Amino acid sequence: MNSVAAQDDSPLDHRELNLAMGIFATDPMVGSGLPLWLPAGAVLRAELERLAREIARADGCQEVYSPVLGKRALFERSGHWAKFADDMFPPMSLNGGGVADEDLVLRPANCPHHALTYAAQPHSYRELPVRLHELAPMFRAERSGVLSGLSRVRQIALDDTHVFCRPDQVAQEAARALRSALHAQQVLGLPVDEVRLSRRDAGPAYLGAPEQWEAAEQALREAAAAVGVRGVVEAEGEAAFYGPKLDLQVHDGRGHDETIATVQLDFNQPERFDLAYDAADGSRQRVVMIHRGTVGSMERVVAALLERYQGRVPLWLAPVQVCVLPVGPDQDEAARRLHDDLLAAGLRPRVEFDGSLGRRIQAARRRRDCLLAVVGEAEVSAEQVQVTDVAGGVRRSVDRAGFLRAVGEAYEARLPLVPWEPAD
Repeated sequence: MNSVAAQDDSPLDHRELNLAMGIFATDPMVGSGLPLWLPAGAVLRAELERLAREIARADGCQEVYSPVLGKRALFERSGHWAKFADDMFPPMSLNGGGVADEDLVLRPANCPHHALTYAAQPHSYRELPVRLHELAPMFRAERSGVLSGLSRVRQIALDDTHVFCRPDQVAQEAARALRSALHAQQVLGLPVDEVRLSRRDAGPAYLGAPEQWEAAEQALREAAAAVGVRGVVEAEGEAAFYGPKLDLQVHDGRGHDETIATVQLDFNQPERFDLAYDAADGSRQRVVMIHRGTVGSMERVVAALLERYQGRVPLWLAPVQVCVLPVGPDQDEAARRLHDDLLAAGLRPRVEFDGSLGRRIQAARRRRDCLLAVVGEAEVSAEQVQVTDVAGGVRRSVDRAGFLRAVGEAYEARLPLVPWEPAD
């Protein structure tokens, strides 16, 4: 086994990495803060969406779909219009603008839609909790001066679940959500610097009675303790207007503090939308709503992953998992067969023929292709592949069957590194 020296001298931010990797593009004809996902970026995003859906299914969430638009009246009722109108896109008037009730708004959040999805059918105490999951776009009218690559955009694709439960289920559901959020970050390899309990302060901006807030904040403390989180940082004045929350905080290389996933309690939406369930005694009781995000927003997470790994993301996320490089024309057919076998195994290979081997290797390194598989005369004769795993610090020859097996295992299990067998 030979060590491969790292080539990155200083950290690059995701916008600089994008120049070599081709993750996203922008165009003034589309508009600022509205990135176009290129094929390499679409791979990253699709893998994150797959992870988010798997976690949601494992937690008993049901997938739903809802429109990105809603009447202005919907957001007035939810409270978003009063609190966030300046951050929302202007209403779109229909019928010549003469009927205000027909104004449509791009949603800043999908919780009002999910509240009405829950309210579309009656619910018994026995069927709660109901967990509705949607990987949905939402929109923020960010000012041009704060837009930045993928980290601050005007359209966000958010891994979002809303839980509707009884009051006695709150701590358990919050713990479930926090556990899944921490698991997602562990799979992604994004270290969580702190778990923050965002509380209200003495200001007038918060909705709900003080005793509701006290009970909700205590439920979140219990949830953190149940998951084994110690040293929760409590921050007054950081809560959402509708309830306290547990935030997973990450400190990026530029000194910014980012929330990458969250668990929020909400006693505003259930009141405003009259969300209830039929209790055991036949009475109608108010439901508790929990907002939970596990993977987070696709844009922000991709930016964080690119910067965390300096573009060399784990194999399961890599746009190009294996770049196959024949040494010369005599190995072209063997390289094509290896490419096709990788493709048939559900992997993402690329084969490069044109130019000198050195230049092709340099191009693959610049793109941050995960593995380089060189096929020369000796490798063809021995049924081997000379593999370079830059992130894993490995350069060695491996048998062809073992190579296919190791790469497949790493992808299937979302391993941080390929499990190479010990060298002979």
